[in-house]
Amino acid sequence: MTHDVIRVALVDDQALMRAGFRALLDAEDGIEVVGEAGDGERGLALIRAQVPDIALIDVQMPVMTGIEATRRIAADPALAGVRVVILTNYGHDEYVFEALRAGASGFLLKDTEPADLLQAIEVVARGEALLSPAVTRTLIGEFVARPPDRSTAPGLECLTRREREVTALAARGLTNEEIAAHMVISPFTAKTHISRAMTKLGARDRAQLVVFAYESGLVAPRGSDTSVC
Repeated sequence: MTHDVIRVALVDDQALMRAGFRALLDAEDGIEVVGEAGDGERGLALIRAQVPDIALIDVQMPVMTGIEATRRIAADPALAGVRVVILTNYGHDEYVFEALRAGASGFLLKDTEPADLLQAIEVVARGEALLSPAVTRTLIGEFVARPPDRSTAPGLECLTRREREVTALAARGLTNEEIAAHMVISPFTAKTHISRAMTKLGARDRAQLVVFAYESGLVAPRGSDTSVC
């Protein structure tokens, strides 16, 4: 984000839901709603026209799903600065993980508290992933309980041992501060390792790094021992 005002696009097939989000965001200094759409196809057109900082996208919509819209946003170099936050009714919605794989920076429950929504927008606008440790442990652990697809997973051979270790810990849901304490390093050093791992793997943000860790088999879900090679 290169400007002070956070520009947000709303994409949801429920008009009442869009109206509620818009009223909340319009009342907040420093946030501008640049437009809204009622299906994924129109939402994608809106995002391409406005290039917002944040796109709040419903996971299930007519014409084009939120997952497909997210996938197309992530694949478009012109939209590299757009961060997608998926909106869902369920905290353990299986579609959410697919959205993270497609390139989303995180997700929010539709019944989230207004203050939490505003904070989430600020977090994602800073380039961080909207994945709390609790969400990482429950959601990712629940829906990645499958053998890793090594044919499509990114190669981890480019990472140093330290970078693999911090990536594995991040995938377990640890914050930078917790990673630092675990590895007996400074939080700044932990953040540096995370940033370097993201760059090497081509991860847009921390959410993508977590997905890579599970898909590559670096981390096994559901309580399996962390593997760091």
